[in-house]
Amino acid sequence: MAQVKLPFKVRGEHSAHGDLYECGLFRMLPAPVQEVCRKNVHLLEYLHMIPVEDIGIPQYYPKLSPSVANLKERNLLYPVSPEVLIHVWSGMGEERDLYIPVEPSLGVYFNGKMTRVEDSLLDRATQFAYAGTREEKAQGMVSALESICHVPGNNGNGKHHSGGMFHKNSGPTVDLTSREFEAMKYLVLRDKVGLGVLEPMGQDKYIEDISCSGLGHVFLEHKIFKGMKSAIAFDTHEELDEFVLRLSERIKRPVTMRNPIVDAVLPDGSRINIVFGREVSHRGSNFTIRKFNDVPLSILELIEFGSLNYQLAAYIWLILEEGMNVFVAGETASGKTTLMNAITTFVPPTSKVVSIEDTPEIQVPHPNWIREVAKALRRGEQGAEVTMMDLLKAALRQRPNLIIVGEIRADEGAVAFQAMQTGHAVMATFHAASVEKLIQRLTGNPINVPKTYIDNLNVVVIQSAVKLPNGKTGRRAVSISEIVGFDPQTNSFSFVEMFRWDPVTDSFEFVGYRNSYILEQKIAYKRGIPANRRWEIYDQLERRASILRKLHKEGLTGYYELFRVLAQAQQQKLV
Repeated sequence: MAQVKLPFKVRGEHSAHGDLYECGLFRMLPAPVQEVCRKNVHLLEYLHMIPVEDIGIPQYYPKLSPSVANLKERNLLYPVSPEVLIHVWSGMGEERDLYIPVEPSLGVYFNGKMTRVEDSLLDRATQFAYAGTREEKAQGMVSALESICHVPGNNGNGKHHSGGMFHKNSGPTVDLTSREFEAMKYLVLRDKVGLGVLEPMGQDKYIEDISCSGLGHVFLEHKIFKGMKSAIAFDTHEELDEFVLRLSERIKRPVTMRNPIVDAVLPDGSRINIVFGREVSHRGSNFTIRKFNDVPLSILELIEFGSLNYQLAAYIWLILEEGMNVFVAGETASGKTTLMNAITTFVPPTSKVVSIEDTPEIQVPHPNWIREVAKALRRGEQGAEVTMMDLLKAALRQRPNLIIVGEIRADEGAVAFQAMQTGHAVMATFHAASVEKLIQRLTGNPINVPKTYIDNLNVVVIQSAVKLPNGKTGRRAVSISEIVGFDPQTNSFSFVEMFRWDPVTDSFEFVGYRNSYILEQKIAYKRGIPANRRWEIYDQLERRASILRKLHKEGLTGYYELFRVLAQAQQQKLV
């Protein structure tokens, strides 16, 4: 199994709870850290293990903000669940910060007790093997553990006692201290229900990608700290192969020597790619997990990260409210889907939305949302394949107000433009680094959209991973452009840039102010503004920017909370 490798010499372990809370180190801790340690004794044990006199006491952050990335030297803790914390440390002299999970099992040695408990769990497998959900399976395992383990001093409280609901038929119990029981319960649930050693990273909402490139450490992509090296490492090919096999069996897509590559979706919606064996991967089996978050980042949180500003967000709000067709384009890992999810809160709340994807990543806050996913047949599987094209054709019969295509790659692009022709609003992501390249790909093989159809696409947002003035990397909406039309005589397309990111100042310029074809000729007309007063549309844009700024200052940043507030504002005709 993978090991947690701490970058410093570990001092002696401590397990006497009373002595720990009376020790000098505990009294030195800041009050917020003391409070967390009282709830999680394993954190205090961890602080006793590390050389705090050399590296200092980590600062505790209940929640991370983008400003934390500006710390020159990072030595901090933050929670990912009630019982798991992450220690971030930058004192290794490397470019990457170290990511250390502080788990209830850290520093606990069971001396053979784990094997006895696992054997007893096998005897009780019927209590949880056929559970319908992950939560039911976890509950069944905890009940079985309570019947197996004897924890002195806890009888009668419904927890950790030998008289559990299954005890009468359980046979001999395993004696554990309260500390050992909590650690064992955590490990059993982590390894049998969760992702094993990767579970803390799976629970961490700030993690975007988990990557194992073979033997050695597991690497991470963090929303705040960017590239990180975790303390989790695989030392032998045997333990790495065993972990990969168990991971593939957990997702019901087992890898084999004959079928060494698997793409799948984890139960939480995250995407995973596994390559098994040294025959195809010389450094050993590898895997990459692209995290899926239950709650997407809101547009206001993206503004906090600097991805865009209030004025740019207000422009997108106006065009989506009026049913314009929008593509979010960019290169791989540029933040296209993140931005797409965030701006769906601007779609009118009464809209019927249909999303079409090959891998479910799009999130929509609207109650009238049909989520459709393409179905590819696995090797040897019987049945009918359902393609993106099939789903897009079906969506046209469902009378949606908006069709969202997760990513246009092939001939479904032509159907999407036909949908625009018939009055359906369409949003999509697309792999292209500029408007020119986007049009080139759309009109070439294999998509083959007729050039005369291109002006049905109203707005293109180019999202990119860029180098910031401070030398760090970030994701920015580097431009927003309006597609004006196609000139068959010159065989050329015309488009106007509305917003542009300035790499020198890391700011956004409204270069299309009072020069917007979409705002002045389309949206102003739809909103009943006479031609001689079309400039008033810019006042409406600034008003929306002020609303977003005010909501942000009031602390409203959540994805669903923002959607509800904007829906109420629209219902009351406040925007």
